[in-house]
Amino acid sequence: MSILIVGGAGYIGSQTAKLVAAAGLQPVVFDNLVYGHEWAVKWGPFVRGDLADRALLVDVMKRHQVEAVIHFAAYAYVGESVTNPRKYFDNNVAGSLSLLNAMLDAGVRDVVFSSTCATYGEPREVPIPEDHPQQPVNPYGESKLAVEKMLHWYSQAYDLRYAALRYFNAAGADPDAEIGEDHDPETHLIPLAIDAARGAREALEIYGTDYPTPDGTAIRDYIHVVDLAEAHLLALDRLRAGDRALRLNLGTGRGQSVRAVVDAVGRVAGRPVPFREVGRRAGDPPALVADARRAAQALGWKPRFADLDVIVEHAWRWRERGQRG
Repeated sequence: MSILIVGGAGYIGSQTAKLVAAAGLQPVVFDNLVYGHEWAVKWGPFVRGDLADRALLVDVMKRHQVEAVIHFAAYAYVGESVTNPRKYFDNNVAGSLSLLNAMLDAGVRDVVFSSTCATYGEPREVPIPEDHPQQPVNPYGESKLAVEKMLHWYSQAYDLRYAALRYFNAAGADPDAEIGEDHDPETHLIPLAIDAARGAREALEIYGTDYPTPDGTAIRDYIHVVDLAEAHLLALDRLRAGDRALRLNLGTGRGQSVRAVVDAVGRVAGRPVPFREVGRRAGDPPALVADARRAAQALGWKPRFADLDVIVEHAWRWRERGQRG
């Protein structure tokens, strides 16, 4: 069985490709390498292409006898989406439409979609359940919500089966240090803190210390990249078993403050993380934590690497020994 992994040269996509191969399936990676890395494609064939190229997508699906799609391909910088929404709607929305139409043309009916907690907007309750109103506050979240809506209507009209998995904060790296996080620019807290501890950057900037949280810094739900990847395979199994539509949060259900993350990096590094405190960033809510009980019930999924120190240790090992091979 071949699985097309769109965006499979990226952080989460490459980890998923590894698990797909370990499950005895054939991952076929499709990526334009705008943010992905060819060195991260280690399992199965690679096709370089863009989501807008519907004819190429159809050809790849037919040539490799693809039976299902896992869709990671998206731009994901929130701030950039505000200043350049055209880029985000063109790629994330129009590109996803091209992919769905290519699936129909190729006779592929199962898709697992990488969505986000950014579709919820400002949380009215924490932990955030799946039935929380979806009112994005930036074009990135809006673009992901638009794809969720497309999946709903395509499911109704064309018998498409889908899972929309709403991530919270992806973190960590492959425990074997074969693949991991390598963004340019890097915006995620854990690799930034690790780089500060390693001396690769002068200091980590902590945005906001006056939030209504126990230590004044923002709280987020950090979910290990391997646990995310495993959820995609479990969701695909449910679709193949006949489930038509899954909309699930992926998180640990436990929030960690920025200071807690900095302390964890210090413990793993064996030295303190240099940091400086600056003002809040616009649009950063005090806390984003998942209510992930539905994923446990629907998929039998439980994060294996929920401990913050383990997440940081895997990220540190990748940063020290594995990054770029």
